[in-house]
Amino acid sequence: MRFGNVLGSSGSVVPLFRKQIAAGGPIMLTHPEIIRYVMTIPETAQLVLQAATLAAGGDVFFLDMREPVRIKALAEQMVRLSGLSLRDAANPGGDIEIVNAGLRPGEKLYEELLIDTESEATAHPLINRAQKRAVPAGRGASGCDGSSHRRGG
Repeated sequence: MRFGNVLGSSGSVVPLFRKQIAAGGPIMLTHPEIIRYVMTIPETAQLVLQAATLAAGGDVFFLDMREPVRIKALAEQMVRLSGLSLRDAANPGGDIEIVNAGLRPGEKLYEELLIDTESEATAHPLINRAQKRAVPAGRGASGCDGSSHRRGG
């Protein structure tokens, strides 16, 4: 199963942003243009259970996450929904500042749910099945041909 970020889960930015807002800020953001696909916990759980009914064995499913969300916009909305204001150049007296810390090594601005493969629709409009590419004869799943690469051997 492949899907994006689950809002409110332990790996989500939502609990982290809540904690940073409660502490008076700042909210630490890796990059102002970073986007991620997001779903709520109930929505994700329901789709995972429905995908299980579609499985025939060895299937890889991914969920249609709709449009990605700008994480900066999410942080700004969380500040406003907390009854606070953003502190920025336009509002230097605001309550909470958003600080851009920079991307971590290997982190991407844009998330890809399915790389280098195609998908097919299932009976559910938000659940897709990844179509696996055939591995050339004589090669394992890793793409190795099984030959030895030892020196002097």
